Amino acid sequence: MTDIAWIDAALSSARPQAVAALLRYFRDLDTAEEAFQDACLRALKNWPKNGPPRDPTAWLIFVGRNAAIDRVRKTSRQTELPSDEAISDLDDVEAGMAERLDNSDYRDDVLRLLFVCCHPELPATQQIALALRIVSGLSVAQIARAFLVSEAAMEQRITRAKGRIAKAGVPFEAPGPVERAQRLAAVAAMVYLVFNEGYSASGGEQPARAPLCDEAIRLARLLLRLFQAEPEIMGLLALMLLQHARREARFDADGEIVLLEDQDRTRWNRKMIPEGLALVDKALRHRRPGPYQVQAAIAALHARAARAEDTDWQEIDILYATLEVMQPSPVITLNRSVAVSKTRGAQAALDMVEPLAAKLGNYFNFHGVRGAYLLRLGRQAEAREAFDRAIALANSAAEAAHIRQHLDRLMKDNAAAEKPAAAKK
Repeated sequence: MTDIAWIDAALSSARPQAVAALLRYFRDLDTAEEAFQDACLRALKNWPKNGPPRDPTAWLIFVGRNAAIDRVRKTSRQTELPSDEAISDLDDVEAGMAERLDNSDYRDDVLRLLFVCCHPELPATQQIALALRIVSGLSVAQIARAFLVSEAAMEQRITRAKGRIAKAGVPFEAPGPVERAQRLAAVAAMVYLVFNEGYSASGGEQPARAPLCDEAIRLARLLLRLFQAEPEIMGLLALMLLQHARREARFDADGEIVLLEDQDRTRWNRKMIPEGLALVDKALRHRRPGPYQVQAAIAALHARAARAEDTDWQEIDILYATLEVMQPSPVITLNRSVAVSKTRGAQAALDMVEPLAAKLGNYFNFHGVRGAYLLRLGRQAEAREAFDRAIALANSAAEAAHIRQHLDRLMKDNAAAEKPAAAKK
């Protein structure tokens, strides 16, 4: 990667802890974000020249904190600054709670920030949008695309969320046991979204973005320590472990996407998989199934298959049908169609996804999956059109390259078919 690409990935990975720490210092979301942006600008100026610091996160926190204090001095020279104790990480009033959270007097700022973003004063949609913006650092455009709404609507949603938190006087501290339990589902969703931000990075970005996956897994472990008998948290941790175990096999040497069925399974992480499988089994024994447990069970079926052809697609179809009932979503139906294509054929799968066009028309994977089914059915012109649309909507070069592989196959098949026809003439 270029220096700028490496720096961008490092800033993204450091963002959750840096913004969370700055929020603890200044107790204001906008101030924390502005401080982090100031630190990022200085990093872009200094790191290419001086090299990366040993600890980029600590550097960003230190520089961002000083930049915010300097801004306060410039804009409010007559206002007395808070005491060092009020904006310091030394023995603050939350140390006791932090020690109970992590058993070692280590303040888990990211987890604390997630609980703040998931305050009950906010509607669920605002909680998720705010956490994705503040914790993961996704752009408004990226979040809007994830929610299938316009950028303007998402900008308003995030602004309203910040306003509600400020108006409600939400304390920027780790909540007590009752509040934690009430916000658990929302926090679990945030942790998984942080994981997906790292997991969905393209092949070239994977080495630098993998820390986001590791951070999400660490947070899930901490959640499980707080809620040891909660099967959904077991399912969440299992799901992330089983997905992250495939990381080394998901891209080839050129950074191109390798489909699950084509992956070299010897490259899967054999330490993560047994732990994930054990957590799935433990969660399901509680007989309180939830969406994370069902998704983890699907991932477990893939992990248990020594070869792609050994995959139990019938059971995966049943699990996706269960997930559709628990959490109705066109994306879940699209994913289920893959299992249907394996068990009932491409036509049945195509019949399942066609009604999703209105809701998933701007989702690149919808057109890629639909194109694959059309290709298997021999409807090449329609497949080409679907693949072209998928490329136009792709979020990364790796996604676009994966779709182009299908187009290359179409062109080769067409060329092979035209040669015998030309010979006959």
